[in-house]
Amino acid sequence: MTPPILRTLQPLGWLAAGAAVLAVAALVLGGLGFRWDPLGLGKRRLDRAEASAVTAVAESAARIAEAEGQAAQVARLDAAVQSAVTLERVTARSIQIARTADDASLPLPADRVDRLRDHDRELCRGAPDLLGCPPAPDPSGDGEPAV
Repeated sequence: MTPPILRTLQPLGWLAAGAAVLAVAALVLGGLGFRWDPLGLGKRRLDRAEASAVTAVAESAARIAEAEGQAAQVARLDAAVQSAVTLERVTARSIQIARTADDASLPLPADRVDRLRDHDRELCRGAPDLLGCPPAPDPSGDGEPAV
């Protein structure tokens, strides 16, 4: 003897019952952690996410290195500006003292002039890029470009 519910269902009812059973099974199995992914979409999504994470880490490291380099450059620039300001201050004070000295209008003795010229030449040899120094001679000496 068949139960009365089975006799009363029409084909459309059987279809609805089958769909309900499949939906309940999918919910139960999904809740238990079972996944059905025949095309591997989850793996592709995971691969893209990992690649994005690697790119983000690399970009972050590049930004950190850039920021550190910029901070070091700013520190070097500040030191150079401070050095220039200090040099300008000392030079201005020395010029003022030299111009207002009691012996400013007296000519220098020849031996002192020679010593000062020798000292200037020595400074220019040590640092040829100083203001007032002649350009460094060409090491090749024959007009050919230096190697």
